[in-house]
Amino acid sequence: MNTESQIYQDLRKHLDRLPIGMPVTESGVEIRILQHLFTPKEAQMATQLSMIPEPLKRIHKRVKKTGISIEKLEQALDHMVSKGAIQLNKKDGETLYSVIPLAIGMYELQVNRLTKGLAEDMFQYINEAFGEELHHTKIPQLRTIPVEKSIAVTQEHQVSTYDNIRQIVESIERPIAVSNCICRQTKDIIGDSCRQTDLREACLLFGDTAEYMVDLGISRSITKEETFDILRKAEEAGLVLQPQNTQQPEFVCCCCGDCCGILVSVKKFPRPAELYASNYYSTVDPELCTGCGDCVDICQLDARAMVDSVAMVNLNRCIGCGNCVPICVPNAIQLQKKDKELSPPKDMDSLYTQIMTQKAGRLNMLKMGMKMLLRLKI
Repeated sequence: MNTESQIYQDLRKHLDRLPIGMPVTESGVEIRILQHLFTPKEAQMATQLSMIPEPLKRIHKRVKKTGISIEKLEQALDHMVSKGAIQLNKKDGETLYSVIPLAIGMYELQVNRLTKGLAEDMFQYINEAFGEELHHTKIPQLRTIPVEKSIAVTQEHQVSTYDNIRQIVESIERPIAVSNCICRQTKDIIGDSCRQTDLREACLLFGDTAEYMVDLGISRSITKEETFDILRKAEEAGLVLQPQNTQQPEFVCCCCGDCCGILVSVKKFPRPAELYASNYYSTVDPELCTGCGDCVDICQLDARAMVDSVAMVNLNRCIGCGNCVPICVPNAIQLQKKDKELSPPKDMDSLYTQIMTQKAGRLNMLKMGMKMLLRLKI
């Protein structure tokens, strides 16, 4: 029989196969995180779930040798869903279950119920190994789009819909919700609160994701007017807009370089811009720059510096968030569009397929495809 330690090791290995994996550390902090989220029985059950959502009956065929009834299995899976350990999906009226990555996934689903122990372990894990895992394939889960006031639309400088935050929000026909930022909540709990902003409700959710988070009781529904008010506050605080890296994102995060796990980890790389999906970068007209330094203070990626009383841009670090543009009183800063525009993947499935292909290779992807056809666990 598996020991409790081996059960969690097996689950870690299983989750490490996901597009965003769960790398091992010398400290074993990743095992402590799993112990926060799963009981031993739940951890063992989770190893039998696929990364592809599956119906209850198919999962039961896989685990019925343990003696569990389909009714008890459903109760156990629904409890794991309720605490954000696994994912529930609905398709054609059928309920489907799957494992999900630590982030974006289980971690974000702990908002408003985050314990100090889990907060401390997550902060440690991001610093030790998970931060690098987030950027391992160089295909980001999130992208960066300019804040609204930073772009003047002209015939020569058209902004694609997926780079225009107002158009993204205006096009939403389904529910919108907002949740507290899990990253700032983590820093609050460990006693190192954000120095950039007091804004906590900063994660905007759309459509199915909004409904899911509201049903779990960890988000609240809001109107488009409230959405734009949150975005206005985020821009005033100099926060980076990071939507899901898809053409029609299911969420937009308003992030700071103090707390955001993605920004904090990417800042440690010498050329963060290479790891970001962004279509813009900022430039400075030295003739107009008055040397006030406001753009240096607001930059979340440390991409600005004053040289001979003129603001300079480090293009290896600039991700084109645009926060430096509206605060520049003499209008010395502008956003420039990159020569080659990056079009994001169509949807979440396309995004994770690209990440997984880069991570596993095409041959392994073909093997996974065969397993899907055979309805085997992936």
